[in-house]
Amino acid sequence: MAEQSESGSDRISGGGRGRRRRRPTPRRRALTIAAWSAAGVVLAGGAGLGYVYFKLNGNIKGVDINAQLGTDRPQDVDNGSMDILVLGSDSRAGANKEYGKDDGGARSDTAMVIHVYEGHKTASVVSIPRDTLVTRPSCTTTGGGTDPGGKRQMFNTAYEVGGPACAVKTVEQMSGIRMDHYIEVDFTGFKKLIDELGGVPVTTAKPIKDTKSHLDLPPGKHTLNGEQALGLVRTRHGVGDGSDLGRIQLQQAFIKALIERVKGVGVFTSPTKLYGLADAATKAITTDSDLNSINKLIGFGNGLKGLGADDVHMVTLPVMYDPADPNRVLPQQAQSQQVWDALLKDQPIPASATKDSAGDKGDAGTVVKTG
Repeated sequence: MAEQSESGSDRISGGGRGRRRRRPTPRRRALTIAAWSAAGVVLAGGAGLGYVYFKLNGNIKGVDINAQLGTDRPQDVDNGSMDILVLGSDSRAGANKEYGKDDGGARSDTAMVIHVYEGHKTASVVSIPRDTLVTRPSCTTTGGGTDPGGKRQMFNTAYEVGGPACAVKTVEQMSGIRMDHYIEVDFTGFKKLIDELGGVPVTTAKPIKDTKSHLDLPPGKHTLNGEQALGLVRTRHGVGDGSDLGRIQLQQAFIKALIERVKGVGVFTSPTKLYGLADAATKAITTDSDLNSINKLIGFGNGLKGLGADDVHMVTLPVMYDPADPNRVLPQQAQSQQVWDALLKDQPIPASATKDSAGDKGDAGTVVKTG
């Protein structure tokens, strides 16, 4: 049974089904908190703009995904839409060591494919569970060798084996969709970004307590600081069945609260607030080389100013628990194909795609609400 679903995952690769898309102009790029804040600094900076450019440009780290992957990718598409792979790194090195032992590598603790529809007024977000068993393609390793990949590989090992390029290649093989951009956020940077925002207001319907993620929230209204927000998006033991699927539901609920917070703190009206936020944001991220400067981030953020939490539809990739290992999940062949086909056609994801998915069950997503 597991192998049948696995072969279904193979069939989803669809590398040749893509559509040509012209390179988006800077004013049409969208969908990252860092871009909002960085763009605002440039727009409102006035005097001293040269220093702002120098300082913030120096913060941004870039990865040349296009050069590393070459032509072995789905075709690009010209229909006004955009697809972005966003990863949260779980490295325990450096400032992140308090969150666990550094075993010499990092994995993608959070993975989301963000599809911004033509017109950039709405978006869909597809969360990919880190424990999903996929057929991972051959990748160049971080040490310069070659990893052959193979079947029944955990999704988050792609980043561990070959860094951002392997993660992008794995997602593109799964979906048949070419990623226009890549954005990675680390633990420490995420905390500082939330603190610069002044925290994020949420309401919890149930107590959430998880000593592993340093989180202890009673029911009621809270303004989460950076440490608490990180604990919330990392916890998998504080709510639900303790699985990664419940954690994803919490992450999706928090992101909606974060979007509303950014829209409500005067990001484009206070230069002082803008600079602190942009400094934290640009230090927090690693991007593809098409976004690794303030100039390139300006339009990326501008295109998103009108997008609110209600304009973002969030789903989890349709999965089922692996019969051979209940700690792992497998993509549901037909339903996953519905999701990717909808995004390829720049259409809304149909409700039928996720109604029987293990990721759509449970109540973790109702535990946290905006405000």
